[in-house]
Amino acid sequence: MLCLCRARPRPRDGRCDDRAARMARLLSAALLLPLMARGPAAPLLAALLLLAYAAALSALPAPPSRARLLLAARAAWEAAAPVRRIAKRIFRPLDRLEQSYLRMANISFMVNQVMFFTLCDRLLLDESRVACLYSLMFYNVTAYCVAYIKELIHKEDWSPYVTITERSNVKHLAMSATKIVLEWTKAVTFIITVVFMLLVFGLEQGLQHYKPTIAYTVVTALFYMCTEKVFSESFPTLLLWLQPPALEGLEALWAPVLLRALAMAMSAVAAVVLLWRQPLLWRGPAAALYLNVWLRGREAAAHSVRALAAERAAVSRFRFATEEELAEFEDVCAVCLSPMKRARVTPCQHLFHGDCLRQCLQRSDHCPICKRELSFC
Repeated sequence: MLCLCRARPRPRDGRCDDRAARMARLLSAALLLPLMARGPAAPLLAALLLLAYAAALSALPAPPSRARLLLAARAAWEAAAPVRRIAKRIFRPLDRLEQSYLRMANISFMVNQVMFFTLCDRLLLDESRVACLYSLMFYNVTAYCVAYIKELIHKEDWSPYVTITERSNVKHLAMSATKIVLEWTKAVTFIITVVFMLLVFGLEQGLQHYKPTIAYTVVTALFYMCTEKVFSESFPTLLLWLQPPALEGLEALWAPVLLRALAMAMSAVAAVVLLWRQPLLWRGPAAALYLNVWLRGREAAAHSVRALAAERAAVSRFRFATEEELAEFEDVCAVCLSPMKRARVTPCQHLFHGDCLRQCLQRSDHCPICKRELSFC
């Protein structure tokens, strides 16, 4: 019988720990004190502290190991605690304002669209200054028409009447009249909107200064579809239809992450390019980086990225199956009986889809086939 014995932990070297702690404190001082200094002596102070840090680092007998680096990082984090407390007190009102702004989803996304369209006006158009407003108006009208058509497609109850209860045949006159008025208002608004758009594009009245290029239309339309709720809600359906094996059945969680990442990348590239081409006009790119990249990144990290990471962590401990293992098990998942192009392997050498295994782990910590506890200890 084999007996697995746990290795006895090696005693720590107190001198190495003290040396690493001193190095971390010196590094934190080298990074923080020049920022606090004022006057012409600040560069000299920074240079002296960096030289002292280099001398302390060269005095070490060997490069620090991973444990020493972790200890040094922890010591630096603890040394910067007063600065972090002061920064929290200063930026706490700003953080509350940012959270309130992000909770107003419609307004915040509209501001992101206006900021990005303004950057595209300066980058991709030469003369037009109001193309962003025209483009945003046309895209909003298109989104309204698409939303109304989707509502008609998914509508199940076409009756103009409203009954008192679900199983009753007695009609509620006031609610029925309200429903009829609302439905006719939607229909008339949709017809007027479509006719107005056809007249505007057909007669070209008021569009003398609106001359977007193909590149401008493609870029702005792509960003609008990434940030508009009507179009972003259809992206998970597209991913479910494509079913990429790398997503492992998490299309609904991957969709908002991918859309936010694409919108943030487009905003960052546009802001950086405009800042490089016109450095004097830095306010617009700076505002775009703050609103479209920083705030959207914080929101994604707090919600969609965290939810995706939690679901992926459930199966991340199980390795992927090789092509030989898939061929040996005939590419069939034992849970859903569907072909497997990518699978996870349990410690008991059973193969499952990542999504199937995650759903099984939500109910039990045992293998669905052999009922063995899925433990890696």
